[in-house]
Parts: sequence; structure tokens; C-alpha cells
Amino acid sequence: MKTLLKNAWLLTLDDAYTDLPNGWLLTENSRIAALGNGPAPEGADEVIDCRGGLLLPGFVNTHCHASMVPFRTLGDDCPDRLRRFLFPLEQEAWTKELTYLGAKYAAAEMLLSGITTVVDMYYYEEEVIRAFLEMGLRSFPGETVICQKAPGSDTPEEALARSEALLETWKGNEWVRPVLAPHGTTTVSPDILQKCQALAEKYDTLLTLHACEMDDEMRYFSAQGQTPIAYLDSLGLCGPHLLAVHCIHLTQDDIALMASKGARIAACLGSNTKAGKGVAPIRDIARAGIAYGLGTDGPSSGNTLSLFDQMRLLAVSQKTAYHDRSLFPAREIVRAAARGGSEALGMKDAGALCPGFQADLVLVSVDRPALYPLYNPYSALVYGACAADVSLVMTGGVLRVRDGKLENVHLASLRNDLEAALPPFRRAAEKYADRI
Repeated sequence: MKTLLKNAWLLTLDDAYTDLPNGWLLTENSRIAALGNGPAPEGADEVIDCRGGLLLPGFVNTHCHASMVPFRTLGDDCPDRLRRFLFPLEQEAWTKELTYLGAKYAAAEMLLSGITTVVDMYYYEEEVIRAFLEMGLRSFPGETVICQKAPGSDTPEEALARSEALLETWKGNEWVRPVLAPHGTTTVSPDILQKCQALAEKYDTLLTLHACEMDDEMRYFSAQGQTPIAYLDSLGLCGPHLLAVHCIHLTQDDIALMASKGARIAACLGSNTKAGKGVAPIRDIARAGIAYGLGTDGPSSGNTLSLFDQMRLLAVSQKTAYHDRSLFPAREIVRAAARGGSEALGMKDAGALCPGFQADLVLVSVDRPALYPLYNPYSALVYGACAADVSLVMTGGVLRVRDGKLENVHLASLRNDLEAALPPFRRAAEKYADRI
């Protein structure tokens, strides 16, 4: 199957930031076959007129808890929400069905905002995988490993067993690349963290966890005379398998250590600033050469599953924190949302428009008034565009979104299915009315 996309402004995000106004791109099966801005080739099975829109690699969401759609708008302003509200409600009311239906709805939201790959951390991840595959979303799923009773696993050992089962089942799959997902530095014991690391090394996959995020976490390690990153390093976790999430409170020593060990970072600026936790030092992380990408966090923590929000927050948070308007030119931010995320996940054949790379693409329409005139396409994406401007999305050479709507899936049907499963969860949530 060959598909030709023509009349597009191609933002290739290659090493030279090659832009091709009035360009075209040809896909063949699951890969990019060719691109240019001269006469377009003939013989494609389908030809799509991009009407001057911006065509770029699909966005990569490096941290999400996709299934948590049912929690959205609950407890947004609740202090210590994780322990006072989220953990208790999960243990009381969460089900496999909600995991599947929540993940499917979240996948729709992500595709509609141009996300083609996601790192997910939650419970019953086999259901998340099923939902993502049905929707055509590429994923790095990880079963949450935590030292307390949790949905699907009474013990961390059970969660580890579930994790290894996923790793075995999906070994070598291009669409599903399971990861290890211990919850955090203070919610998982040292021996379990080391068991997670051993599996990450055995299967040569990522290990992702929340780190340098919470105030109580920082106080706990400060009392021991170390940082969370130094602690992870003492256990053998700070290395090329590590994808550390949030990293708000990194020290300069932490950054130097992570850079020297080849660790990676998932930055979630929306959920961090919403919770008043702080702003991650992305300027220093980038200057140290650490591979990093952007994450939405879950639909409960960050509310929207759109990297357009995260791109704008990266710009305004870093320029404000460092009092320097020149930081992070817009094209660097767009790169972080696509190629940067691919690099943080170790994807060698994604994140740029190059022949032979995966045909994971997003087309952003520039028809809306806020995007005219269009002098700098990167500035338009960071400061003016939003998820509603996404016109077309392709993953693995297959169209998933056309003219701003899901292909072969009805959003209303996904919502109705989730709504039908929500009453018991809603009744359980009412018990926490004082916190929501």
C-alpha cells in the first residue's frame, strides 16, 4: 500500500532541521519510502492533499497513566491527593474493565492530538495493550510495581510476575515494547527495585519510575544525606535502562551523574506545575546532553492528553525559571515532543521524516485564525496550535485520523461504553466528597 501526502510543509526534524515547503511524502506499507519538494511521484494507491498543513513525525508521550480517564477532574485541588484519594479509590473500585475502556478512550484522545507512541504505567497492562492495539497506538507499557496491595496484584512479587509475562509475550514486537515500571523511589523497596533492574537488563528494556518529584520524597532522602538519583545509583538503577519521570528537584550532581550513566528523562511540566511541585531544570538537562522527552502524565494529573499543552509549558516554564527569553527556540521544543521522545525511548527508526523510518506522522492544519500569518511553523506549533488543529494521523502507514476524526472508530461509542461501566466507580468516589 502506497500513500502520497502532497501540498504539505514538511518539518523533517532530521539532524539539519530540513524543512520542505510545498513538499510531499510517500509511504509504502509501514515505512516512509521517499519525500521531497519537487514533482511528486505517481502510482500511489491513495493521494491526500494536505492543503498547506504542517507535516511532521508523530508526537511521543513519554509518561502516561492512560486508563485513569475516570479520575479526570476529581480531586484536582486536593493536597496529598495520591495517598488521601487516588490510592484508596483505586484499591476500592478499580477493575480490569475500567482499565481497558479508559485506555481505549485515552488512546482516542492521544491520536486526535497527534500522539503516535506512548509510555504507559498502570495496572492490568494487558488490557491497556489490547486497547492500544485496537486503536493503532504504538506503546511501551509497564505494569506498576508497588509495595502495597494494588489492582491486579496483592504483592510486588505478583506485579513483577505480570511484568515478566508481558515481556515474554511481546518480545520483539514493533507495536508493543513492555517496560519495567516500579512506582517510585519511596513506594518500592530496595530489593524490589533491584529485581526490576535485573529484568530490565535481562530483556534489554527500559525501567521507568517517578523520581525527584514529591516534597516528602525529597525530605526523606535529604535526611539520609543523599538524593533520590544517588539512591537509585547506589542500587545499580542509574544507567541506560533508566527513564526517570518528572525529575523536578535534580541537583547539578544528579544531572552530571545521569549524563555520565546514559539515563533518560520524561518531563511532565503540566502535572508538575498544576500540583505546585516545581519546574524541572530542562535547560540544564538539555545542556548536559541527557535524552529527554515530554509526557502528559495521566488524565487525572495533567487532565489533557495533548503534547501541545506540554510544548507551550516547556517554553514558558523554562524562560520564566531562568529569566531568559532566548531559551528553547520553538523548533527545539517541537523536536523534544517528537524526535526527543523517540530518542529517550531508544527508538532508532522513528522521530524524523526520513526514508526507511516508521510512517508515524501527524498533519497539523493551519486554517485556524490563530495560525495566520505563518512565518515560523515551529512557533505556530508551540504558541498557537492545539489538539483541535490535528487533521491527520498515521501510525505504521495506516491512517488513524482523517479530517480531524478517528478512522473506523466512533468517539461517541467509546464514551458510551465507558459511561456504562462508570456507576460503581462514581458511587465509590462519592465517599471522598470532602476531597474532590
